[in-house]
Amino acid sequence: MPESATRPAPFRADHVGSLLRPPELLRARAEHQAGRVSTAQLRAAEDSAIVHAAGMQAELGLTGVTDGEMRRGSWHMDFLYQIGGVEKTDQKLHIEFRNEAGTIEFAPAAHRVGGKLTLGKTIFGDDFAYLKSVAPAGSVPKLTIPSPSMLHYRGGRAAIDQGAYPDMDAFWHDLAAVYAQEIAGLAALGCTYLQLDDTSLAYLNDPAQRAYVDSIGGDGNHQHLTNIRLINQALAIKPPGMAVCTHMCRGNFRSSWMAEGGYDHVAEALFGELAVDGFFLEYDDARSGGFAPLRFVPRGEKRVVLGLVTTKRAGLETKDDLKRRIDEAAKYVPLEQLCLSPQCGFSSTVEGNALTLEEQKAKLRLVVETAREVWG
Repeated sequence: MPESATRPAPFRADHVGSLLRPPELLRARAEHQAGRVSTAQLRAAEDSAIVHAAGMQAELGLTGVTDGEMRRGSWHMDFLYQIGGVEKTDQKLHIEFRNEAGTIEFAPAAHRVGGKLTLGKTIFGDDFAYLKSVAPAGSVPKLTIPSPSMLHYRGGRAAIDQGAYPDMDAFWHDLAAVYAQEIAGLAALGCTYLQLDDTSLAYLNDPAQRAYVDSIGGDGNHQHLTNIRLINQALAIKPPGMAVCTHMCRGNFRSSWMAEGGYDHVAEALFGELAVDGFFLEYDDARSGGFAPLRFVPRGEKRVVLGLVTTKRAGLETKDDLKRRIDEAAKYVPLEQLCLSPQCGFSSTVEGNALTLEEQKAKLRLVVETAREVWG
């Protein structure tokens, strides 16, 4: 049985959100792009995939269930392009992800802020409403959206029109207001579990990424402080019945990553000041550093979700190794405040990581079974 939904999220056994797209959905997307399948037919294929994904999560014993991001091509850009004032450009970003075999090039469309930021509708509102309508009894539907800091991180000052925002303070104010409005809209739809995905707060631990922020007109050494203030402003009037967590990783594209380094650079401000209910942290290999930065987590209600199970490789971790690492983390944060999850989603973009659907299921089952043995 899943963990009780009466316990506040995040849950002892949890997961980040995105899931591998089944072959039927990938085919429908390809046919839709080729003009051979209508938008309504694609939507029906997505609906079917979501029903199956939600059922699979609940069957494994997960309380928080997501739609697997089945309707998205990208975990963040599908959201950001829907903010008023944000425009897709003809330019391509050139991003290099790394893995054990070398590098993978990723060239998504760039964006720019060409006008004042506004919110015309609750983004992903219809998607959440559908998930809520099909979520199995006893589960909690969870929505994942990109953190507000992601709109700035990819392009910086250069991607923000000077005419619209001659003063960056006005940009930060409007961006926080858009997210506050989004969160209120989701709450009105019955969303009680929201996750803000924020790679910037993990990337900024990497000196190369801090140098990148400097290169786009920011202050790499202090950008995390600006991002924390931005998120807190967006959450200032968060409904009391909504749990909001943040997830941080160092890149997740086709089993590859972008940044490395422990949480040391951001830890004190991140854990001490960010007004969220839980932190989903990447801890699946040495690239993420040790647990010592967790000493800054306040004692009390905030939970730390240890991402110890990798979504980048098919090999299955052992329960003994996971328990040993949980014990190591408990030297810095009380065991009562810890939870367990995979380190990231399985499919941050439609391409997905190098696992099969059955291997993905085995990873999630391992999380649930290990959590039960640790916390009961």
